[in-house]
Amino acid sequence: MKKRLIGLFFTLTVFLLIGSACSTNTESGNNDQVELSIFNIKVETKDQLEEMIAKYEEENPDVKINLTTVGGGQDATSALQAKFSSNDEPNIFLLGGLSDVAKYQDYLIDVSEMESAKTAIDGTLEGATLDGTPYGIPLNIEGYSWMINKDIFNQAGVDPESIGSYQDFVEAVETIDSQKEELGLESVFAFSGKEDWVVSQFSSHFTSPEFNNSVIEAYESEQLDLEYGSRMKEYTDLFNQYNAQPILSLDYSTSVEEMFAGGQVAIIHQGNWIIPSLDSIDESFASEKLGILPMYVEDDTEGKIIAGPSWFWGINGDKDEASVEESKAFMDWMYTSDYGQEKIMSDFKYIPAHEGYDTDAIADEVSKTIYEMLMNGETGVWANNQYPDGFFSTALFPEFQKYLNGDITWEDFEEVTKENYSKMR
Repeated sequence: MKKRLIGLFFTLTVFLLIGSACSTNTESGNNDQVELSIFNIKVETKDQLEEMIAKYEEENPDVKINLTTVGGGQDATSALQAKFSSNDEPNIFLLGGLSDVAKYQDYLIDVSEMESAKTAIDGTLEGATLDGTPYGIPLNIEGYSWMINKDIFNQAGVDPESIGSYQDFVEAVETIDSQKEELGLESVFAFSGKEDWVVSQFSSHFTSPEFNNSVIEAYESEQLDLEYGSRMKEYTDLFNQYNAQPILSLDYSTSVEEMFAGGQVAIIHQGNWIIPSLDSIDESFASEKLGILPMYVEDDTEGKIIAGPSWFWGINGDKDEASVEESKAFMDWMYTSDYGQEKIMSDFKYIPAHEGYDTDAIADEVSKTIYEMLMNGETGVWANNQYPDGFFSTALFPEFQKYLNGDITWEDFEEVTKENYSKMR
């Protein structure tokens, strides 16, 4: 009897060990199902990405994809870092630029042989390429500058097309402000002084020309001179004077979804990624009211916006082979399949960063303008994505907030910002 009990115990132990081994080897899922995780920061297209994933799972029943979306006022950078720190790394995640690529380089695979890399428009892989190796698939092309409500401009008697210099822009702002009550406005601007990424993007108008509008030069720069700091101060003082207050409390949602979409302000600093959100609030807003104005930095009469690939999908190579191969397959399907291309244009409303798309089908006028300005060389680069790791959130942003609040002078802001840039590089 004792021998039978020992034998039964041994058999049960072996069974549990085998079961345990099988249960811990489930990165590729049970019953040969591959399970992937995606870390997304584009909250404005979260629903569209979920729909894309559902379609892929329908066509590939042996694949399960879990989506995590963090952004829109949440600290996505820290959230992603926390996942890596807690050994919960996603299979696919978004990279903001070369600093992110360097940060996660040990995890990232070379994407050069992927179909979605081979079909990327010339130059669009540069923002994720280190030492000649591309580590990311461009999400799309995005552009940003002053986004305006053309309807309010026209009601105030200001033709947006007539603004051709910095001084023209100042006069337009003053004209609209003088008619605030008649126009039912709370203020002219709703700059989101609470959002570090909005401040970071704003700064790029003035740092991109310092780096000769080159992503590589921006990434390799050892110092920041703020050559165009005086123009940055002029724009900053202008929007702060005519902004909804308190500016430091103004978040993305209040600025874009409440005040701008609600017709309470005429100008915000944002990009074409807000179009799906605007459409969900007022389906005629983007098509009838939305416009974009450039900034005049290098030249007082030749304006530019910032545009180009802003985010890149990185694939985690520190996973089992089946997961890596399925991650690559999903990315290729998303950007090269007929279904993926149709959804990228019609639902995501992206400006494509890949060949094979019908750019005449770009859904809205602002996105068309951004694409045309990019093709015509009337754009700067996303220099802010190449800042030293942590610079914009822990150094640039707090000092800029102090200036907005009147706590320091502009000279103080420039001195501390330059010093921190060199230290953090």
